[in-house]
Amino acid sequence: MIRSFFLLIISLSSLYSSKAIQADIIDDLSSYFKAGNAKEIAKNFASTIELIIVDEEDVYSKAQGEQILRDFFVKHPPVKTSVFHKINNSPNYRFGVVILSTSKETFRVSITMKKFNSSFLITELRIEPAKD
Repeated sequence: MIRSFFLLIISLSSLYSSKAIQADIIDDLSSYFKAGNAKEIAKNFASTIELIIVDEEDVYSKAQGEQILRDFFVKHPPVKTSVFHKINNSPNYRFGVVILSTSKETFRVSITMKKFNSSFLITELRIEPAKD
């Protein structure tokens, strides 16, 4: 009886924790933006990604997207981030808005993610100057 109860608790907790990890992906990305960590952000890119950074827009490979993001962080060193908005109630879609403060200005980062196999990957990343 105790063994069955223990197994039930473990299986329920593993279900809860895997769901919690997926729900917090926007929070994780926010911390990578704060650190200016293009490599960790790019790990979450789909094989091709639509990047809109200020006034430049195009579709890039994962590697090209990482390099462009790295260049952005060199020009705009991050100071802090905050999650402004999250949509995480769909089984196949995630969306988040992160406010990124840099040493020179503040940006609004919109992150669109779709589910591929069992994980969410970024299909569109938009970085635009924040409106006051």
